[in-house]
Amino acid sequence: MVDGQQASFLLGENPPKDLRLSWSGKSVFGYSGRSPEKSDSDHSNEDAALVFKRSEDEIVLAVADGAGGLPSGSQASRIAIESLYQALMDIHEDPQALLRSAIITGLDRGDETIRELGVGAGTTMTVVCIEHGLMRAFHVGDSGALVTGSRGKIKFQTIAHSPTGYAVASGMMGDKEALTHEDRHFVSNLLGREDMRIEIGNSITLSPQDTVLLASDGLTDNLTTGEIVEFVRKGELNSAAQRLQSLALHRMQTESIHKPSKPDDMTFLLYRPR
Repeated sequence: MVDGQQASFLLGENPPKDLRLSWSGKSVFGYSGRSPEKSDSDHSNEDAALVFKRSEDEIVLAVADGAGGLPSGSQASRIAIESLYQALMDIHEDPQALLRSAIITGLDRGDETIRELGVGAGTTMTVVCIEHGLMRAFHVGDSGALVTGSRGKIKFQTIAHSPTGYAVASGMMGDKEALTHEDRHFVSNLLGREDMRIEIGNSITLSPQDTVLLASDGLTDNLTTGEIVEFVRKGELNSAAQRLQSLALHRMQTESIHKPSKPDDMTFLLYRPR
């Protein structure tokens, strides 16, 4: 992990890494680690993440998950994160420049650079922009973003670009059923594909005690939405991060017909305004 005044990265490191940041009452906690089923000789972690602070009240959070069934997954996720970072740095000295425009530019650059590798690589990418209490999400694929209030009300949640994600969103499939469905691995939208599309969410107002979560599917394929919300909606963020990490890793290593179990690289970020 590289920390600086503007940005902190989690770029496919091994062993697992934690991230802890705080300023002006705001807090960010994160984690990134490889799948527990990978051998000791396989040091790859195909996830990556970025926390970029433009000012005290302007922050960008991002998580990318390289497609495991395609070549160069870790390289693709790293390119996506670094392309976003460079686009944000390009406007850092211009207070009139829009973060929204820089994010879209970063996603487009990452998509183009990954395609230029010429190896068929791809990655998901979820970005959250928070400006003066307003939050907007941008996402490609099935890495997700969620906002919950302290009482557990879900104020925002991305829809995974996948057959099961669309089925859950339409009410045709339940959250628990989706976690064990045979098609849960399929993703229909990736950076690195010529038909890549960016889904942009509506702007929502964050309350001081709201919690924002970004995560790769290593977390969301092993915990239900209800479990995640219950862990993060209140209490200290560092404790919430530890509980998410502990239960998800336990599920990955414990096969059960009653609980989901999908060994995978896992990365998540938690943010709270206060």
